[in-house]
Amino acid sequence: MTDDRVGLAGFNALSETAAVAALLACCSSPVWARSLVAGRPYAGVDAVFDAADGVLAELSKDEVDRALDGHPRIGARPDTAASAREQAGVTGAQDAVRAGLVEGNLAYEEKFGHIYLVCATGKSGAELLELLTTRLGNDPKTERRVMRAELAKINRIRLGRLLGEPA
Repeated sequence: MTDDRVGLAGFNALSETAAVAALLACCSSPVWARSLVAGRPYAGVDAVFDAADGVLAELSKDEVDRALDGHPRIGARPDTAASAREQAGVTGAQDAVRAGLVEGNLAYEEKFGHIYLVCATGKSGAELLELLTTRLGNDPKTERRVMRAELAKINRIRLGRLLGEPA
């Protein structure tokens, strides 16, 4: 597996095409990625985080939905190294927890019309199921706000890895 860290200086120096591709691995919204690339060069990692949060806050519903397309269901087989790292807590989950996540994901998607997105890093399968069950009680407007906040957390984790020093 290749190391996905380029460091801040490396990110600032990437070609536009390479920088957009690197950012799409963090968040699959093309508008988000292109907006961040347009803001280069960044003076520090915090400036990138602030820009990322600001762009995310302004994304349309359709563009946020594009960002969601880049995430597998919680408990499903991760399709990227980032998702595998983030959902590591589900790997050893009991069968009842896995079944609850499958059932809960379906109920969530039926109610809200998009996948259940949560910053899974450092959380067990049982914790993720509990959060899912709680969030099913939200109204759509509240849940959309919560989901955007979770997406921002995931973006920051992935950006932090990208902008960390190369191994």
